[in-house]
This record gives sequence, C-alpha cells and structure tokens, in this order.
Amino acid sequence: MDNHKIALQIIDGVGGKDNVSGLTHCFTRLRFVLKDESKASKDKISSIEGVIQVVEASGQFQVVLGNKVEAIYDEIMPLLESTATEDDEQDKKVGIGTKILNVVTAIFTPTIPAIAASGMLKGILAVAALIGLNVYHVDIKTFNTYIILNAASDALFYFMPVILARSAAKVFKTNEYIAMTLGATLCYPTLVELMTGNKAVTLFGIGITKANYVSSVVPIIIAVFVLAYVEKFVKKIMPDVLKIIMVPTLSLLIMVPATLMIFGPIGIYIGNAVNWAYHYIMNLSPILLGAFVGGIWCVLVIFGAHRAIIPIGINDVAKTGRQNLLAFAGAANFSQAGAALGVFFRTKNKNLKTVAASATVTALFGITEPAIYGANLRLKKPMVYAVISGALGGALMGWGGSYGNAFANQGVLTIPVYASAGTKAFICYILGCLIAFGGACILTVILGFNDLPSDDLVEKNSSKTDQIEDNQEENPAKTIDEDLVADDCDLSVNSPLEGKTIPLAQVSDEVFASGVLGKGIAVQPASGKILAPADATVSMIYPTLHAIGLILDSGIEMMIHIGIDTVKLNGKYFEKHVQDGDHVKKGQLLVSFDMQKIEQAGYDLTTTVVVTNSKNYAAIGSTNKDNVINNDQLLYLLWKS
Repeated sequence: MDNHKIALQIIDGVGGKDNVSGLTHCFTRLRFVLKDESKASKDKISSIEGVIQVVEASGQFQVVLGNKVEAIYDEIMPLLESTATEDDEQDKKVGIGTKILNVVTAIFTPTIPAIAASGMLKGILAVAALIGLNVYHVDIKTFNTYIILNAASDALFYFMPVILARSAAKVFKTNEYIAMTLGATLCYPTLVELMTGNKAVTLFGIGITKANYVSSVVPIIIAVFVLAYVEKFVKKIMPDVLKIIMVPTLSLLIMVPATLMIFGPIGIYIGNAVNWAYHYIMNLSPILLGAFVGGIWCVLVIFGAHRAIIPIGINDVAKTGRQNLLAFAGAANFSQAGAALGVFFRTKNKNLKTVAASATVTALFGITEPAIYGANLRLKKPMVYAVISGALGGALMGWGGSYGNAFANQGVLTIPVYASAGTKAFICYILGCLIAFGGACILTVILGFNDLPSDDLVEKNSSKTDQIEDNQEENPAKTIDEDLVADDCDLSVNSPLEGKTIPLAQVSDEVFASGVLGKGIAVQPASGKILAPADATVSMIYPTLHAIGLILDSGIEMMIHIGIDTVKLNGKYFEKHVQDGDHVKKGQLLVSFDMQKIEQAGYDLTTTVVVTNSKNYAAIGSTNKDNVINNDQLLYLLWKS
C-alpha cells in the first residue's frame, strides 16, 4: 500500500473536523480509490489497527474506522487537495447556550454517582447529629467516627477541581493527568494557605488575585478548556523526541500561572459585581434584594462566586448583630431541596430517584451541591423552577424584614436563628422557605422535565434480555433481533417515512447490511419526505443532504440515510427544512427529495434507518409489517439490565 497513490473521498458525514469528532452521531466511512485493487491490498488495510471492516464495492475499498477516526482524519486531511468549496450553511454552529449546557452536562454526568454517594452520606450524618443532639444530648461531631465519615462525605466537594479536571479533559480532549495535576494545584494545602492568608501573593513578581479555589467549579473548567489548545500548540512546535517530557512540562508551566492570574479570579470578579449589586439593590428595595439573592444564590454556588459576598453577612453580624443575606440564601437552599423532591416524585428512573432523594435531605440541611449537580442542573428545567421559587420566597422574606442574629448555614437546623427578628419577620421567613420548597417541588412535578429513561421494564424483561444477549454473542453482527417483539420492548421508534420495509441485511450497501453502523431496518420510500419520528435534536444534516442524524429525547441516537450512493449527487434534488442543532417535534418535516429525478439519475432510493448507539440496548427489533406509514412503529428497543 505504501507504493500506491491514494485519492480520498470522505463521505457519509464528514464535512469538517467537528463532524468527525461527533462519531457517536455520524459514523464515518473513508473510501480509498487504489490503482491496485488486489485482495492483498484489502487484507493489508484490514490488518491496520482501528479498522473495523473493509468492503470492496464498485472498484473501491470502503474502510470502516472505529474510535480512532479523528486521529486518522487529522493525519490525512493535510495531504488532500481541496476539490470543492463548502456551503456556507455547513459552518453554522449549534447555539452557544445549547453548547454550554451540553458541555456542562458532559462534564458533570460522570461525577453523579460520587455526588449521590457523598450526598447520601452527608444526609445520614446530618440526621445522626440531629438525633444525637436533641434526643441524647450528645454532640457526635466530636467523635472520631463522625470526623472520618464526614471527611469521606466532604472529599468530593473539597477536591472538586481535581474531579472536574478529569471529566473536563475527556470532554475537551486533552491529557487527563495534566488536567488533574492542574486541579490538584488549586487544592494544594500550601497554596490554599497562601491564597487565604493576610499577605499579598505574587507570581514571577506580579501580584495575583487571592482566592480559595477549594470546591470551586468554573476556574478549572475554563483552565482545562484552554489547556486543550495549549497542549495542541506545544505538540505542534515540539520535536517528536521531546514531546513526552516537554509537552506536559510546558503545559503546566503555562497553565498554572494563567489559571491563577486570569481564569481563577473570574469567580472573584463575578462575586465583586454581585457584591456591588447587593448593596445597590438593598438600598433600593429589600423585596428586590430578597428576590435577587433567593433566586441567584445557588447559581453563584455553581460559579463559586457566592464566597465573595459571604463577607457581607459576616460584616453585618459584626457591626449590627444581624444579617439578612443567609435568610434569603435559605430560600435558595430550600428551593433546591424542593426541586430535587419534585424530581424524586416525577422521575421513573430508579438511579435518578435515589440521587434526588438523598439530595433532598442534604439540601434541607444546607448542602445543595448534590441537588444542584445530581438532579436539578443536570435536568435543566428543575433548576429554573428552583430559581423562580427561591426568588419568590426571598421576596417575601425581604418584605417581612427577616434576619438572623448569627452567621449560620441555612437549613432546617438553623431556623431558630431567625426567630429573634420578631413574629412578622419570623413568620415571613418560615413562609418564604415553604414557598421556595413547595413551589419548586410543585412546578417540577406539574411542568416536568426531560426524564431519564425508565428502567422498570428492563427488570421485568431481564430474562428476555439475557436470552437475546446470548444470541448476540453468537452472532454479534446481527442487523436486527428477531426475538424482540413490541410487547417486550421498553422504547419504540416511529417510521420517519412511508413505504415498503426491507430487512437491513438485504440492502445492497454492505456497510449498512453488515450492521456495523448499527441495527435497524430499510424502507423503500413511497413519498419524498422524511419526518421526525419523535421529539428530537438534529445532531447533523450532512452537507450533501442525503442523510440526517438525530438524538431523540429518549436518548436514542439514529441516522436516516436516503438512498444508496446518493452522496454523489452533492445535494442535488434534496432540500432540508431544519438546521443542525434544531430541536424538532414529532412529525416535523426534516428533509424532502425528488424521488423521480433521483431514480432517473440511476440511484437506488432504499433508505436505511439505523440506531447508531445500538450497543446501549440489549436488543433492537423491527416491525413485521410489509408497508409502513409515518405513525407506524418501526423499531423496538430493549434496555440493558
């Protein structure tokens, strides 16, 4: 193969590097046109690490690549000559808000089990301490057992920069261990002592903003994001012989000062802005101040910026013997607890229900991180409900003049702190907490959220799952699981088009027929319209418009590929009606095409519908109907137990 000139045509989903990196949403085929089409060349390609399959068709080798496709893409693309200009619409990006939320979700999702465990342990310790103090008049917080278990419950949050550094590094595709070292630097005891001490701190003779980065979130995420680019730049300029040592060394030498001087203080600057806003609103209206703090407090917790305004409350207690900051913040905490409880009542996912239950308890005792990261922010909408309810509760407290006579963490244990404000103020505080808690819970239950898939049916069908998985082990390349019927399925997908059904194994394109790209079915279309089979997000519309990738709200990832080799039409006779990143409703028109002209051009219109994340399911079955319309169930899916 070394002696061959290779002409590379990238098809089925690659319009740019960003497309390749989304391999779970668009499976890529690299088609090599070789002068020598011998079997030896085919075998040679097959032996290359990372190649899943080689298919010979029409005088071409189709090489199906695995998860190394991006690295291969990066190496090959500089060798290619540009043969066509890309359509301007191809460069359109997903909205920045959606991108940020997706990144936040991807970073925090791997930490959910640890957050749930820490939250549950915190809840148990809080209840034990309450019982010990009020029933047995013993402060168990002085016991070694409590101290050790409390350390276990606090460790995740204390070392949050280290934990998030790893998951952020995976998202931003940079060295995980360098990222973790960067996070660990922010938590290093000597540095923490230096940054929280009374003396000014300098780095290379330059003064830096002092801040405690323990438990912080935003600084490390921004730092790892920048680290990814720094690492790529250093790799590009560094000789290969020095890369293994110098790339990580220079990455740290650049990023540690940059983090402490630039990215780290961002949370502090946000806090300073909020500090100014706090005093401005307080002078304007206590009601507005209560709504502001009650609504935004837990948002500030996410950024670590709440620490910058905590001195306001401390200073108020020192000067006047009272503070209202934590009264309003209490509304925020109770709203997070209420939203988590609403998630508990509404969700059908057992793991999420467990997380929400423990998070509710810990939030009631003033520890909101498990509720924020484990449920509310993760699901987005409950976080919005919590902000709204917290603002309403805080506004009532502001109207009533609620305040506390001590600086104490806000939760059920510290309610007596606010009794000294008088009957009206104390009643308003209690009612504010109830409004925040109850409002968030009711809004979450009634208005709902995009729930995680239920696992109840998986348990019911566990024996069926085992049977099908055994069959899969015998024949891993099956294109459909004939044993799965509608009555056994957990999820179903409607047909995105009408026409005659064809087993995927009978499709003339061997890559689809082999099931390598995912299990599914094919349809010979009766009309030139592709409709959304369910509410979904458009993960990609291919530049040639012959295929579209979807992420259904249920979590199913699928690709609809119109015709065989229709990529060669370069979008001719196709028209798209949605854009990348659009959220579409069931039945919405996605793509239309002129069937008659495409067939006259000599192309087979057989349309394949495959589930590209098939490995997430124990089995995928298909309809037994010979013909389907848009509302007919086309595919059935069974969750893994």
